[in-house]
Amino acid sequence: MSNDVTVSKQEKKQSLNKIDWLSFLEKYRVVLIFFLLCIVAGFLSDAFFTTSNIMNVLRQVSIIAIIATGMTLVILIAGIDLSVGAVMAFSGAILAGVLTAGLPLWVAILASTVVGLLFGLVNGVIVSNFGVPSFIATLAIMVIARGMTLVYTKGYPLVVSNEAFRFIGSGRIFGIPVPIIIMFVIIGLMFWILRYTSFGRYIYAIGGNEEAAILAGIRVRSIKVAVFGIAGFLSAISAIIYTSRLMSAQPTAGTGIELDAIAAVIIGGTSLAGGKGGVIGTLIGALIMGVLDNLLNLMNVSPFYQNIAKGLVILIAVLIDSRFSKLKRS
Repeated sequence: MSNDVTVSKQEKKQSLNKIDWLSFLEKYRVVLIFFLLCIVAGFLSDAFFTTSNIMNVLRQVSIIAIIATGMTLVILIAGIDLSVGAVMAFSGAILAGVLTAGLPLWVAILASTVVGLLFGLVNGVIVSNFGVPSFIATLAIMVIARGMTLVYTKGYPLVVSNEAFRFIGSGRIFGIPVPIIIMFVIIGLMFWILRYTSFGRYIYAIGGNEEAAILAGIRVRSIKVAVFGIAGFLSAISAIIYTSRLMSAQPTAGTGIELDAIAAVIIGGTSLAGGKGGVIGTLIGALIMGVLDNLLNLMNVSPFYQNIAKGLVILIAVLIDSRFSKLKRS
């Protein structure tokens, strides 16, 4: 009898150790993958760990990371937003159009962000009030916004000559590029909202169990509209940075960026089922993609192979997440 009790205690201890180890790996696996990738990149290229290259990686990642931050909120409520790239393009076109009309910079930025916010709110209303799946609703808005961009620009870039505007995309503050500062401010703000506000807790509650959230008295429809509105607003912020860097609004801007944003969110550990994840993981996911792109560029790898590499990274991230879920259930 005593032997059975001893064996039972040992099995219980081993089971607890297994759970602790799996919990540790699940929590920090994205960070571990990122550092491992950086170490490999440092060995393969001497130029990788230079200050200029690190700043370049962060600057390149900033636009995707900002959009992916909004996408994180949408996915946390078990939704998806395919319109962010098209909204980014139209917001950028409006921005450039207002500037070329001779209006002040602040008016152009306000117009751009309002456009992005409105598109996001429309997405939210269609999803929450009419019960249309977010995939379908945002796909329709993506097509509409892309078409409106082509109509507005007539298919040609809108060149901007406002030199003060250039500072947003190319300027530096204390040696740090402005897009990087904007990225960290936005991610820090969203981290605080998700972690320390009732709005953030409601987002997790809706993603975890929407019916339970409704029964708990949470205004689910309003939260959903607000989340999609934030995603549209952040798409416009990315449009401002992107347009400033190029000093022109491209009618094809943001094409495919929604897939990069979703990839960053997934790699960062946010569950497509909702209710699990966060913006810090999304930032690291975006950095993993940025480091991978940068390393392949430093090694002069063809862009066609770069797409294959990114696809494999996304697939591996999904498989790892699935494997961890099965291990925790066993």
